[in-house]
Amino acid sequence: MAEYKLLLPSMGEGVMEATIITWLFNEGDIVKEDDSVVEIATDKVDSDVPTPVSGKIVKILKQKDEVAKVGEAIAILEIEGEGNIPASEEITVETQAPAPDTEILKTIEEPLKVSASTEFSGDLYLSPLVKSIAQQENISETELKSIKGSGLEGRITKEDILAYVKNKGSQPAPQAAPVQQAAPAIQTTATSAPASTITAAAGDEIIPMDRMRKIIAENMVKAKQIAPHVTSFIETDVTNVVKWRNKNKAVFEKREGEKLTFMPIFVKAVVKAIQDFPMINVSINGENIIKKKNINIGMATALPDGNLIVPVIKNADQLSLSGLAKAINDLAYRARNKKLRPEDTQGATYTISNVGSFGNLMGTPIIPQPQVAILAIGAIVKKPAVLETADGDVIAIRNLMFMSHSYDHRVVDGSLGGMMLKHVHDYLQNWDLNTEI
Repeated sequence: MAEYKLLLPSMGEGVMEATIITWLFNEGDIVKEDDSVVEIATDKVDSDVPTPVSGKIVKILKQKDEVAKVGEAIAILEIEGEGNIPASEEITVETQAPAPDTEILKTIEEPLKVSASTEFSGDLYLSPLVKSIAQQENISETELKSIKGSGLEGRITKEDILAYVKNKGSQPAPQAAPVQQAAPAIQTTATSAPASTITAAAGDEIIPMDRMRKIIAENMVKAKQIAPHVTSFIETDVTNVVKWRNKNKAVFEKREGEKLTFMPIFVKAVVKAIQDFPMINVSINGENIIKKKNINIGMATALPDGNLIVPVIKNADQLSLSGLAKAINDLAYRARNKKLRPEDTQGATYTISNVGSFGNLMGTPIIPQPQVAILAIGAIVKKPAVLETADGDVIAIRNLMFMSHSYDHRVVDGSLGGMMLKHVHDYLQNWDLNTEI
């Protein structure tokens, strides 16, 4: 029998490590090719790791709650054959990490160089998780430079920074020479919310937050502390949209094997409006505004466990309605089944939240950082409405929907935020019934 090392796969740019959530098999269990064997968590998503080979798990190397680095062995399998499987043959599917030869190890373990869009200068090499811990703990750049990293080429690992936090205050941080930066860095550190002193009464149930809920809570508090929110509302007649979808959904599903929801239409209208008002597709970097080249639409998605995740439709402006439908269905399915990759949740430049899917008429969504705007789509409801005709005003039953647009008043004034919303409204209300799919 041969020995095979199951490695932690590459999970996208900047993701260097993951935490073991739970093993789905035990030592001694037989697994088949493509079986998901372990659930892992990064600072972005939870996902499963499949095995590219069939065999017996003889040794689990990383236990629950332990952290593994990309390319590191997390288990040993016994498979058919003799000797050990050569490194170049270990990884045979795209979800696994590349074979650990010299060049690929360099790619796997090369530290992420933090750009000027963070609060740290460009000569620091930090993973997103380490950077997040540093920001949460208010660790300065000078302090970071004093930490001796145990990772590749001296990179600071999660264990290094947590050890520093634990011992912080025992000795003064050394002073380092000031670092010159090309532009002021974006401020992402936010103070923690005041601790509440609430005593549980008899019979109350205490439910600890899970890892994802903690991340959501931190992100929402930061988002509200960083950006002054303003929200505009509009009611839209989407009768044409409803008619068009009813006419095309059966044909589309038969042709493509995909459901045709309203979301591709909403995304298409938002993309058009962003192209009309590109200054809504920006981020703030200190006193500079970064105008984004790509239009990447975040899609807020509720998970079966009650948590929320925002997968991203990359380059949405380059996709047809059919392409948007397929991308949206794929992301929604993988989000609900824990199949998202970390890169699937990165890079959004504008986000849509469909609160109407819960029967809500409208909402006031929180802007995810570092974006400057988010659109909430309400439920589509049949109502009597006044229509202007050549023969005068008439009352008719129409499909109406509220939309609410929250925007960052530091860079988006009421005129820009309101006009952007009005253009989305116009595109939906004037939807062409002859639009091809």
